[in-house]
Amino acid sequence: MRPKFYAVTVLALAGLAAAGCSSSSSSSSSAGATAASTSSPSASSSVNLSSVTLNVGDQKGTGAEAVLTAAGLLNTLPFHVHWSDFTSGPPMLEAMASGAVDIGGVGDAPPVFAASGGEQVEIVGARQTNGDQDAVVVPKNSPITSIQQLKGKKIAYGSGSSANYNLLTVLTKAGLTTKDVSLANLQPALALAAFTSGDVAAWDIWPPYVQQVVAQDGARVLATGSGYGSPYSFEVAAKAAVANPDKAAAIKVYLTTLDKAYVWAAAHPSSWATAWGKAAGLPTSIMDVAAKTDATTPAQITSATVSAEQGLVNQFYAAGLIPNKVNISDYITEEFNATVGG
Repeated sequence: MRPKFYAVTVLALAGLAAAGCSSSSSSSSSAGATAASTSSPSASSSVNLSSVTLNVGDQKGTGAEAVLTAAGLLNTLPFHVHWSDFTSGPPMLEAMASGAVDIGGVGDAPPVFAASGGEQVEIVGARQTNGDQDAVVVPKNSPITSIQQLKGKKIAYGSGSSANYNLLTVLTKAGLTTKDVSLANLQPALALAAFTSGDVAAWDIWPPYVQQVVAQDGARVLATGSGYGSPYSFEVAAKAAVANPDKAAAIKVYLTTLDKAYVWAAAHPSSWATAWGKAAGLPTSIMDVAAKTDATTPAQITSATVSAEQGLVNQFYAAGLIPNKVNISDYITEEFNATVGG
């Protein structure tokens, strides 16, 4: 799954190898500056949120800062926010494990890779998707018309990203394994360059890159994850942040506010597309499609959520793509469920 969006061009994105840039913001509102109570058992009964700084990771695939701004909710946050931009979920969670990031939005796969690697992170919020976000695309003049024809071909993707899981599922459905293709692990900027120059036969990627290459380069979509992909994207936090009463109180308010913003975006796709397009530097015509495809619905974390994510663990482990078959429930908490709809 975007804080300060860059124009989606090779030059603009090439500098986003990790936390390409960061910004800080704080609310001018005094309302809610003190959290009288929180649903988190790790949070104190009274926290002065105006003295708290929450380090938030963002990426083009989640658009947290952009959607909060578009919904008019960014300045309602009663604490300071330090935003850091990442090219995808995996480098964000690596920064989170090092203590540089407290919370951030990612797809379904990054938490699995982080947990398998022993990183101290925890899923604290969930959103349901339609499964169509990630897609395998091929260049306009490619003779390839099916996933089966990718056998022996080079495919760009991001290791540990939601596209990684999408690629695994579509290959499996086509009777192929990751060993039947040549995988090129590339962050979006480099993958975009490789795709448009013909260095790879296909690219598995998420919005708005899918919509960008379709509209601007005539790319064709071979397959999406609809019907067999994971239906979730997540907000993930550092376990240390969740255990810190001040940070936990801020996370509760952040999740509540962010959920409201995503509900607004789903109800106002055209307005969100315009705002997202300005932030991303892409035409509204492209973002109209991306916004509708990328729509998500905030959801509480339940046994179904845990089961779905454990399914990813099992599949990645069976494919030999992660070193340990972890119990993902050790990396998920329901203690912020009250933020949904709140």
